[in-house]
Amino acid sequence: MRMRALGVAALAALAFAATACGGSQPASEPASSAAPSASASTSAKSGGTLVIWADPSRVKPLKPFADQFGAENGVTVEVKEISKDNQTTFLTASEQGSGPDIMIGAHDWIGNLVQNGAIDPVTLTDEQKAAFSAKAIQAVTFNGQIYGAPYAVENIALIRNTKLAPEAPATIEDMIAKGKALKAAGKVKEVLCIPVGQKGDAFHVYPIFASAGGALFGTTSSGDPDAKKVLVGSPDSVRAFGKLKDLGEKGDGALRTSITNENYIVNFAAGKCAYLISGPWAMSEVKKGGIAYDISAVPAFKDGKPATPFVGVQTFFVASKGKNKALAQEFVANYVTNKDVAKALYEADPRPPALTAALQEVQSSDPDAVKFMDAGKDGIPMPAIPEMAAIWEPFGIAENAVVKGGDAAKAAAAAQKAIDGSLKH
Repeated sequence: MRMRALGVAALAALAFAATACGGSQPASEPASSAAPSASASTSAKSGGTLVIWADPSRVKPLKPFADQFGAENGVTVEVKEISKDNQTTFLTASEQGSGPDIMIGAHDWIGNLVQNGAIDPVTLTDEQKAAFSAKAIQAVTFNGQIYGAPYAVENIALIRNTKLAPEAPATIEDMIAKGKALKAAGKVKEVLCIPVGQKGDAFHVYPIFASAGGALFGTTSSGDPDAKKVLVGSPDSVRAFGKLKDLGEKGDGALRTSITNENYIVNFAAGKCAYLISGPWAMSEVKKGGIAYDISAVPAFKDGKPATPFVGVQTFFVASKGKNKALAQEFVANYVTNKDVAKALYEADPRPPALTAALQEVQSSDPDAVKFMDAGKDGIPMPAIPEMAAIWEPFGIAENAVVKGGDAAKAAAAAQKAIDGSLKH
């Protein structure tokens, strides 16, 4: 299969490069093969060490809970920071026997991690599973087993400047018409702020692509993505790429390669566009801009299919080759599934908690969290199958081509060919 042929590090790097999701971005987060640095530890009454790897935003909030768990269980708990290439680093260390007991990462790593023997299923009781949103449990379930304890759920939505666009648009056509009118009047610089860049961005454009009838995979009888049926080059997807072309630089000008992950949020926060398609990671910058805003679901095309966003779930994984697997299971299944931990992690990095009780407590002080959850209620969990890694780059190249005015059929066919070739190796 593609995973083994590429090798662990190369495959993970492909997935990260394609998703383009940084520390302030959604789902999979980029990272390196450099060794992580220790940033927290707990004195233990007796032998044994539990090692947790986390990105910078989660190290500090985890420390008091790591301290408490260590004291209660007579072990040393170390929370070590990894600042980039987290999945690659974890997989490489796992193969070398130098990895952690617990890894924190995105649910869409699961297929690759399972295939490479890097994580174990996590045992949650029926009561524990019921305490999470159904979407979060669906996301961490792979081949009928739960591979992780979810703690945050994230998806993109439509964020609009309510001074410029008081009403949520009913359709994509309404949104584009309003954006073009505002631009013609000199009130904004861009019709829509959504990243395309030079490599495309499948994650952000997917709701629009899906509403136009496009699809990445077929589905199995259970409704899961079917890796044997890649549909990027299907007739329906060709028509969807055609819709992206219509929105592109030689059409409505709503999709532009000059709008990137580096500038799309700051442009909105500076009032350069009335509409932003992004996620909870955008809100700090938006609030700093001081504009009046509201959050709603990405609209669909008139007479189109639903504009379903991908849903990402941040997750605690138990490492298959960790030295303290029993302790790791205890920490993940029975410790980080409590409300206090969920709230602490939310306060450090405000993404809606997966734990319903924690979400209910934060919603009074952060209505945005609830609005994002509502906008993603009909979304689909990011496919966690290993084959998803082969989709990102070819899809992005096709998106970039049609946004520039290229032929939709040729772009879709080239993407399908590249994906098929990758999956056969």
